[in-house]
Parts: sequence; C-alpha cells; structure tokens
Amino acid sequence: MEDSGNPNQMVFGLDIGTRSIVGTVGYKQGKNFVVVAQCNKEHDTRSMLDGQIHDIGRVAETISDVKRRLEKQIGGELKRVCIAAAGRVLQTMQTHSEIDLEEERTVTAEDIYTLNSVAIEDAYKEFLDENKTDMHFYCVGSSPVRYYLNDFIISNLENHKAKVIGVDMIATFLPDDVVDGLYKSVEMAGLEVANLTLEPIAAIQLAIPERFRLLNIALVDVGAGTSDISVTKDGSIIAFGMIPTAGDSLTERIANHCMVDFNGAEIIKRKADTEQVIEYEDIMGTKLTITQKQIKTLLAKDVDEMAKLAANKIKELNGGKSVGAVFVVGGGGMVPGYTESLAKKLGLASERVALRGKEVMQDIVFEHTELPIDSLLVTPIGICLNYYEESNNFVMVSFNGSKVKLYNNNNLSVMDAAMQTDFQGGGFFPKSGPELEFTINGNKRIIRGQMGEAAVIKVNGVAANLHSPIKENDIIVVEESTAGEAAHMTIGELPEYKAILTINVNGNSVDLPKYASVNGTLQSEYYDIVSDDVIEILDYYTVSQIETFMDITVAPDSVCMVNNSPADEDTKVYENFTVSWEVTDGNFDGSAYVPTNYVEEVIEKDIDEDEVKSVERPAFNISVMVNGKPIELKGKSRYVFVDVFDEIDFDRTKAKGTLITTINGHNAEYMEQLHGDENIEIYWDKERKS
Repeated sequence: MEDSGNPNQMVFGLDIGTRSIVGTVGYKQGKNFVVVAQCNKEHDTRSMLDGQIHDIGRVAETISDVKRRLEKQIGGELKRVCIAAAGRVLQTMQTHSEIDLEEERTVTAEDIYTLNSVAIEDAYKEFLDENKTDMHFYCVGSSPVRYYLNDFIISNLENHKAKVIGVDMIATFLPDDVVDGLYKSVEMAGLEVANLTLEPIAAIQLAIPERFRLLNIALVDVGAGTSDISVTKDGSIIAFGMIPTAGDSLTERIANHCMVDFNGAEIIKRKADTEQVIEYEDIMGTKLTITQKQIKTLLAKDVDEMAKLAANKIKELNGGKSVGAVFVVGGGGMVPGYTESLAKKLGLASERVALRGKEVMQDIVFEHTELPIDSLLVTPIGICLNYYEESNNFVMVSFNGSKVKLYNNNNLSVMDAAMQTDFQGGGFFPKSGPELEFTINGNKRIIRGQMGEAAVIKVNGVAANLHSPIKENDIIVVEESTAGEAAHMTIGELPEYKAILTINVNGNSVDLPKYASVNGTLQSEYYDIVSDDVIEILDYYTVSQIETFMDITVAPDSVCMVNNSPADEDTKVYENFTVSWEVTDGNFDGSAYVPTNYVEEVIEKDIDEDEVKSVERPAFNISVMVNGKPIELKGKSRYVFVDVFDEIDFDRTKAKGTLITTINGHNAEYMEQLHGDENIEIYWDKERKS
C-alpha cells in the first residue's frame, strides 16, 4: 500500500466490529477485486460495546493476531490498514453550500474539493450549534448528495463552465474518543491508518452498486452492537443513520434465559441456525438442551423490536416514508425472522428485503475460501474498495491530536492542515502584550507590550514551520504563539522626566531635575503609569522649591529677586531664569544634589495645572514600504518585523491561504530587525492578484 496510484497494489482492510474483527487483503485488477487473504477473529472479551472500543489494549491484541495470520497467508509484512468507524453516538447533518467563482470559468477538480470542504465545514458549524454535549466530534464521513451548476442540478461539475457552484452535502460525525480509540488500537498493533471511512459508506460500495443508486433503496448493516443504515436515491447516498440495537441484544436474551455466559449464549445462537436441538451447560454445571423452535420463540419479540427500530429509522431518513427495497448485510442480519419482520414493518413484500452476500460479490475473486462467502464479508471488502475511491484524492494527518482529511495535491503543508481545523491562524504569530496608552504634556503616547514567542511547530517530532511539507499519517503538533508581557513604564523612565531645568542662583549655574503631575497629583519617579493617565512634566520651580532642593537657608529680611524683579516664595522660575538672595547656608558649586526627602517634600506642595507648559521630546521613527505603501513606525528605540502588523490592516485571526512574508525579497523572520527603507510584502497566496 505504498503507491495509491497503482491499482494492483495490496490493500489491507479491517472491519473492527463489536463481536469480531474481520481482515481482508486484496488488490484491484480491472473491474475485479482479488482477495488474497482473509481472517476472522472474535474478541476474547467484550472489549467493544455498541461499535465503540472500551478496552483499547485487548482490541489491539486481536488486531495484532489478525495481522499476523494475514501476513502468514501473503508471506509479507502489512504496515498500513484501512478502517471504518461506527458507533451509537453517530450524528449526521445535511447542508447546502455554494462558491462564487467570481467569473465564469472551467470548474477544476480542486474547485470541487474546495466546495466539498466548505460544505463539510458548514455542516460542522451547524452541528456545533445543535450539539448540546461537551463532547468534541470529528467528521468521519461525508457524501455529496447532488451538485449544482449555476443553480441547476448536475451529476459531475468537473470541466463544465460556471460562475457559481453548489452542493448538497451529508456529513457524519463521531466523538473524538471513538475515532481516537480506533487509531490507538491500530497503532498499538504496529499499523498506520491509510484510510478512514464510515461503515455504511464501506458496505454500500459492494452491497449497492452505483447503477442501483438511482432507486430509493436502504442498506442495513446489522452488526453485533449497532445497525448502520444508509439510503440511496437519484444516484446518490442521501442519508446515514444508526440504531444502537443489533445481534448482541439477542445473545444477551439467550444468556439470561439459559443462564450461560455471553460467549456460551453466542454459541447457542449460532448453532440454532443449523441444529434442531442444541446442548449446553449452564453456570451451575448442569447439562441442558434447547430446541431451535424454542430459541426462535424466545427471540421473536426482540427480533421484532429490532426490525421495528430499523424500519422507523429508514422512514425517518427517507422523509417519513418507506423505501422501495432493503438490502441487509452483517452477521446480525442473518438471525431467522429478521428480514421478514423488517419487510412487514416497512409495508414491503418479503422478497424486497433480502440478505446481500455472495450474490453481490460477482466482481470479487477469492484466491482462498477459508471464510464462508456471505454478508459478513461485505463491509471489510467495501472498506478495501473505498480506499481506491478516496486514497488518490485524500491523505490523513494528525493536527494537535485531531485527525484531519486533506485533498492530496502533492503540495501539502502545515498551513493546509491548520486551515482544516478550528486552529486560528493568528495562533502562529507572536503577539504583543497589552499596550499602555497615556497623555504626556498634551500629546498621546502609546507604549507597546513586549513581543511574545512565535508558535512552536513540529512534524513527527522534528522542528518545522508553516510551509513545511506534510504527507499521509504525519503527526503535526503546534504550540500556539504567546502574548508578551504588558507594557510597563514608570515616571522615571519617561525621556521627558530626565530633562534638566537650568537656572542661575546667585551667579552659579544650577541644574534642577523636572518632576511630574499625574492626573493633578505630583508623583515620584517610581510611580507606575497606567492607561489613560494624564501626565505633565513641569517646566518650572517655585522659589520655595528651589530653596528646598538646594537645602539653603535665606538670610532674615533678604529680598528674593527673580530676573532682577522682587519675588516671593510662590514665584515661578523657568529655564535660564536668574535668582538671587542673601543666604546664610547652602550649596552653590553648580553640582545640584537631591536630598533624600526632596521628592516627598516637593510633591506635597500644590501646583496650578493651568500654568503647566508641555515639553515633548521627539521619538525615534523609521519608514518602510509594506505591499507598496509607506508605513511609519513610531515610539520605539528598536523595531523588528512583527512590529509592522501593529500599523497595517491585516487579519491574522483566520488563515486564508499560505502566508507569504518577505523583506527585500527574502523570507522574513518574525524577530528580524528593521533599520528603515526596507521593502516588505505580506499576503495570503490565495488572495494575491496577478
């Protein structure tokens, strides 16, 4: 299974059922499928219930045993496997989606893939709106019901010309834990999943050929824990459904009646198909017998109820009415009386409800016949056939633990996988911490938060990036980018605060440090600025503040002069003013000092804000070209590439293609330093206009 383009390659399909695991290995040869090996192994314990794995380890052991037996038959190693999902919590949504191609042109295969992907995403969104549980669901199967070409129904869009294309899509969802259980069991058995489909999709590959799907037909795959149902009409599969009742409910009835364990009851049920009288031993060790007729009578009500539930589900899926015929597959469907009862519930002639086994396998060639060719083999062979339908177009990868199905265009990258999940595109890029915005001397100032770390991307444990190529079964892990620390600044860190007011005192030049008013209150240099603060750096001292700062004592009866005019204690002294008075003690050497109690003494004094004059020191700015337009970066002493996103209108919250980022023609690094005059390009490749 290494080359999906080779029709003669070996395909390994596993039907992991509630009661048993059936494995098939074969290859496509023309219109035939050649089965080269097959194996059926029942679970030793009830490790699966209602189509869901309960004991992963035990199921993995059974898969390993089937794998070893098949490898012995083919004389080679099996590495990859195709599987199908089922379960009692299967949920189905139907939706209609359209894509406007902007102008009339030829529809390509990729257009159809994109349309289907959009429809599946729309169905998933609708499902999430209706899902009232805490479970996270995964899309395990989808099927286009019909396509539309400019609002007209058409069977195949490819190569037609259209402006608008549409699709009615049916999508089926299972909880993550159901799908993860399947994958984990397969991985523990030493296998990789090559393809995942839905059990009714697999079964219908064989049971209802495409030429029959014009008819309104139902397929019921009766297993041990669930009965999976699909309905066809007008050439398409129009609905999927499931009822959590199947063969195990009958086995449990026999177990309770005969007082035997589950395995013993299963043996009795099977013997009743061919033997008139069945001998068995109950849990007390007593040897007893029961007749075929007694078992049929015992199970009659249960079989009737199982058929009733299936009939009701078929009508529900078919718009409230019966279908024209029903095909039944699976081991649980072989119980006597089931098809007759189902026909009666649907108002059909008994011949219109029939088991499908050997008669639908006309194109299947069996090299060996170890297993009986009956309805039990329909699903595992259908799983193999489904591989040929989907493997050429899709690959499966794991993205942060979720399974993702991608259209295989031979150029897939990490970004493609991210786009198919709910991972937000912005999670790849480092984010700035919260900004700090305030007013300084009447001018708005914004301080950017620290830049966080870019996303850490790994593919199969190896460091990668958004553009790293990916392939089938790759494991992608993305640790989302982080936001940096919030912007922080104190009064003392403001460039304006460090400015000096120089005056002349008694013939000596004295430097006085400026101080600040925050929201009308004087604050020290240690004050932490908060958003919306209104800050003023005062550009004057009062005579009294000068005395306090210089720690001088004015002589009694001395007259203070400011710019040769008489002044008092509250007179304001600005840059280059002269002050003189007679002093008895003080420091006049021009090396002004700040006493330890100076700030506290100064900020206790009231100021008149109306007389405050602003002083603004210019910030460091650079200019770069972004997508052909000049952008100015302001307010920082150093700039890196991601700073550009703060100044442009570019939505990074959701990926819209492959992100292209270049600086002067080379790929940009997030933290690459900018010096000015760089030519930068930033765009999604699918949005770029030629």
